[in-house]
Amino acid sequence: MPSINSKTITPKGLGKYNVFSHVKYEHLVAGISGGVTSTLVLHPLDLIKIRFAVNDGRTAAVPQYRGLGSAFSTIFRQEGFRGLYRGVTPNVWGSGSSWGLYFMFYNTIKTFVQGGNTTQPLGPTMHMLIAAESGVLTLLLTNPIWVVKTRLCLQYGGENVAAGSKSAVEYRGMVHGLSHIYREEGVRGLYRGFVPGMFGVSHGALQFMVYEELKNNYNEYRKLPIDTKLATSDYLAFAAISKLIAAATTYPYQVIRARLQDHHHSYTGTWDCIKQTWRYEGLKGFYKGVKPSMIRVVPACMMTFVVYENVSAHLLKRPPKEELK
Repeated sequence: MPSINSKTITPKGLGKYNVFSHVKYEHLVAGISGGVTSTLVLHPLDLIKIRFAVNDGRTAAVPQYRGLGSAFSTIFRQEGFRGLYRGVTPNVWGSGSSWGLYFMFYNTIKTFVQGGNTTQPLGPTMHMLIAAESGVLTLLLTNPIWVVKTRLCLQYGGENVAAGSKSAVEYRGMVHGLSHIYREEGVRGLYRGFVPGMFGVSHGALQFMVYEELKNNYNEYRKLPIDTKLATSDYLAFAAISKLIAAATTYPYQVIRARLQDHHHSYTGTWDCIKQTWRYEGLKGFYKGVKPSMIRVVPACMMTFVVYENVSAHLLKRPPKEELK
């Protein structure tokens, strides 16, 4: 991926700017706020999506659910309310840190490319490039958290564990999961699913490109600067549209990533997982869990973006410390 310092994408005169001078931690705080809020509300749907995604119909340790309603009632009956929130701690950490870091990286790189002028439009290609770079940086820092989150979500209880299977290992929480995976599988274990996760960077890039273009075009239509704050309803609509397009286009990578991270399955690598999924389940296998995923990710994205936009707008308009004295 080209660097933002490449002359091919660097606006004239940009060399005098330092990317670190554009870092605003308000974007980090606002992103964390949005990610944590949506995760706490919608985690049960995320858990069910993961369980559907890894269900290849051939693994005895994996419970079978007839549908979304069946999954909810079965999990609640067998594992209680707590079962619906298995893996919520790493999910909160993962979503909060991912959204926070993503928004911070994205806005830092974007402002750097704009030369500090936030009213300068960049175009869809540049938005995708900046979003992709932000996604790679974020994934490098957060992949271990997602591995633990996936495995905690896939602990079904002793009655569903096949004797002698690797799933006999019970992770007591995020810290125990991280330490156990590192001890037993090394760094490679913490970065399982990283390759399909890299393909997943295209998901965020596509989503942010559509979202930014919708906002910019709407403000240009109103003959206002592109960084003008919008109404909450506008953010909700643009977030929903961008998420639907990105999710429908890139969903298969999430299935492959979840299966690689699942300790009930054994694949030699990403390509082996893809081949086995196609061989035994066909195209339908790459879209398992898409219904609960869509039901979760669209409102989650809307919630995250609305919280982010409003919190960041509030924080960024704070008067300087000198004025507060």
